[in-house]
Amino acid sequence: MAPPSKLAVATSSVLRLVKEEASYHKEMAQQEARIKKLEEGSADENAEYQLKQERQALEETKKVLPSVRQRIAQAVESLEQQLEDNKDAGGTAPTEQVTKAKDAVAEAKKSIGEIS
Repeated sequence: MAPPSKLAVATSSVLRLVKEEASYHKEMAQQEARIKKLEEGSADENAEYQLKQERQALEETKKVLPSVRQRIAQAVESLEQQLEDNKDAGGTAPTEQVTKAKDAVAEAKKSIGEIS
């Protein structure tokens, strides 16, 4: 089996980063729900400590997002360059890979646009 092309590698990188960002947003929503539940009151003597821990985890998750977005932007730039190089080379990559790459770019830009 032939090794994956640079275009395929760049495409999978963009898709992985978009998926990673989505998981951070899901994690933030879960943390916010747990914080809300703890704030509503709990008879647990450990509730204040748990609340502090959840808030700290939420802040750490929020701090990660800008670097993930930056990595997505860099990966998209790299993928767009690979697409351009492929076009300049006369379209040597299979059409399926090119389509997948263009879809990945669109998904990444949509992801960045929704959050920004």
